[in-house]
Amino acid sequence: QVQFVESGGGLVQPGGSLRLSCIASGRFFNSYTMAWYRQPPGKQRELVGRINSAFTTNYADSVKGRFTILRNNAKNTVYLQMNNLNTEDTAVYYCNKYLNDVDWGQGTQVTVSS
Repeated sequence: QVQFVESGGGLVQPGGSLRLSCIASGRFFNSYTMAWYRQPPGKQRELVGRINSAFTTNYADSVKGRFTILRNNAKNTVYLQMNNLNTEDTAVYYCNKYLNDVDWGQGTQVTVSS
């Protein structure tokens, strides 16, 4: 079982930036493909993007060019750098192993509002 602890969310104005962090437990973090997901109010959770063990990234079209996923294997941490935020980015953000549907953390709330 792996545990994930997300942090870094908050209230930001449109056009602003935030950097989310996710610390994972476990000894094999460097082998995981890690992903960021988000759940907007009243909607289902959706994939934001992922980063594999070779540091290759993929992103949803809605965030491409604005969001960047990074990882630091020495710290068992994955990051989500979010720039040029808009109101549609408002959501609870989660990290998890890609395609894993268990072991969800508490998430971190991101609210984009003027």
